[in-house]
Amino acid sequence: MQLVVGRIRRPHGIRGELSVEVRTDDPEDRFVVGSALRTDPAERGPLTVTSKRWHSGSLLIAFEEIADRDAAEDLRGTWLVVDSSEVGPTDDPDEFHDHELIGLAAVTVGGEPVGVVTDVRHHGQDLLVIEPAAGNRADLLVPFVAAIVPEVDVPAGRLVIDPPPGLLEP
Repeated sequence: MQLVVGRIRRPHGIRGELSVEVRTDDPEDRFVVGSALRTDPAERGPLTVTSKRWHSGSLLIAFEEIADRDAAEDLRGTWLVVDSSEVGPTDDPDEFHDHELIGLAAVTVGGEPVGVVTDVRHHGQDLLVIEPAAGNRADLLVPFVAAIVPEVDVPAGRLVIDPPPGLLEP
């Protein structure tokens, strides 16, 4: 699974340096000088980081493959991605990467199957998108908070939901 770590916004200067919108909690590890980043669309990369610096709150990166402003302009809007296998688990036992949650089986506290997590949405409130175990129902949106999701067991491939009345109703 490809994980977005940044998006190229615009060129900075005339030598091909680019302003990057950071989409990772760990930019120092994701944008290491010498590392090659894959891109989406794939034909625009990979791009090898030759330098990085912070300027007025923005991350500026120079890539080996980009020599001038014109070449940099062609990359505007390109997503920078890494493979999820390159991202290790967090040190916090209550924090999870989206790719760790996708594919987990969801069950109620009573052990009743709910479905499978197919996505995680971040719109003000983190929501788990669950494809129901019982067919032909719309996806369920479950707030990803400890009161409703008291247990996440990634190695076992499941999470437990304690739904308030009506949450799992169509």
